[in-house]
Amino acid sequence: MKNIVIAAGYATRLGELTKNFPKPLLKIGNNTILGRMLDDIDRIPDIDEHIIVTNHKFAPIFEEWAKEQHYTKPITIIDDGTESNETRLGAVCDLLYALDQLNINDDMLVVAADNILFFSFQEFVDFAKAKQTSCIMCHEQPSIEKLQRTGVIVMDEQNRVLNMEEKPQVPKSHWAVPPFYIYRKEDLDLVRHSVENGCGKDAPGNLAHYMVEKTTMHAWPMSAGRFDIGSLDTYKEACERFGRARIKNR
Repeated sequence: MKNIVIAAGYATRLGELTKNFPKPLLKIGNNTILGRMLDDIDRIPDIDEHIIVTNHKFAPIFEEWAKEQHYTKPITIIDDGTESNETRLGAVCDLLYALDQLNINDDMLVVAADNILFFSFQEFVDFAKAKQTSCIMCHEQPSIEKLQRTGVIVMDEQNRVLNMEEKPQVPKSHWAVPPFYIYRKEDLDLVRHSVENGCGKDAPGNLAHYMVEKTTMHAWPMSAGRFDIGSLDTYKEACERFGRARIKNR
């Protein structure tokens, strides 16, 4: 199984902090946001490689960072060739670019690199192996306002996803979908042809929405919470809650 990290965004909401530096490599205490995630994923026996998809502007920074890491699984950096937020490929196209560049033909764990998690991805991998399908995560979200800004699913008693909507005005459930997915090798042909068949390009949830309509997928309810770092305020809060790193403009 490949661990594919989608990290080609420009994090414009963090202003000067990420103007010339990638958000996933910002420090939280004595580690980076991405490092905290890889510390967990690297311990999963099924994972045999970490693939980080970034942009041309930040690729050299990721390359230097990778040289200093000592994970048990190799790290591969993919440069998608873009240099600005206006020319970005979008998360789905970045994933397809990695599939094409590396000729990937394996199960994939696909993750966004801007969260601090309070559970192990091993649980998610075990769930997908038990279900033998591609899978998404979900968590209960009581706020209608927040549900209107994310993917929302309906699932049956066996956790099979029956319906998924992106940013619904009238959510059909309280099950929200965070940006973590497992796509099985058997579904890679659907993934590869998703955009040409109408799948949205920008958010990673666009692909999950597309796949739910094309194949059987199950949803794993997260066993604990997560902290989403999406703005300067939430980064500052993460540093205060989970580390002692000072906020500096780079």
